[in-house]
Amino acid sequence: MATILNIETATKNCSVSIAKEGKVIAIKELNDGNYSHAEMLHPFIKELTEESGVSLSEIDAFAVSKGPGSYTGLRIGVSAVKGLCFSFDKPLISIETLKSLASKISEKKGLIIPMIDARRMEAYTAVFDANHQQIRETKAEIITSESYLEYLEKGMVYFLGDGAEKCKEVITHKNAVFVDNQFPSSNEMAGLSFEKYKKNDIEDVAYFEPFYLKDFIVIPEKKKKSIF
Repeated sequence: MATILNIETATKNCSVSIAKEGKVIAIKELNDGNYSHAEMLHPFIKELTEESGVSLSEIDAFAVSKGPGSYTGLRIGVSAVKGLCFSFDKPLISIETLKSLASKISEKKGLIIPMIDARRMEAYTAVFDANHQQIRETKAEIITSESYLEYLEKGMVYFLGDGAEKCKEVITHKNAVFVDNQFPSSNEMAGLSFEKYKKNDIEDVAYFEPFYLKDFIVIPEKKKKSIF
């Protein structure tokens, strides 16, 4: 029986779960509007092992949300998972963050567009069908009133994620459905990581890096002062 620990830190939701055969047996999450990953991730892992009675040595694989998302959040999650994989000599499984988010929607028809906030009117997005199969590549894009019209004209489109909230006033098509208060979670990661585990679809622990999508740009202090 495969036991997998899943870590999601791509957005403000700090989420950890332990799952057996793809079914969550214990989960800890905190989404208080702040990035609390550095403070809460390791305590969550410790609490889960104590509550579930599953020690880290009994975990068969460690899974992490690979992005896109918060640069710092992804680094924290991947660093933690790499440390666990090296310590216990276990495989690392990566899960596409937008696919995990799309898995929250269970509709028989229509398309699903998960959206992760990338500041201003930009979002990380992808397009999935009702079976959660990706039909358009993941990319960072500026959202306008013309966005996704080719999909909206054909049927219902479900938008979710922290990037979707700011799009409500821009995307006003009658076929647009906004699903509120949804974030990537280790809960949906459980089934996805188990499927990858069965296929031995794992990463090279030493060389694996998150999918940042956009370069992280640090503005020097002098420039910051000059632009305000």
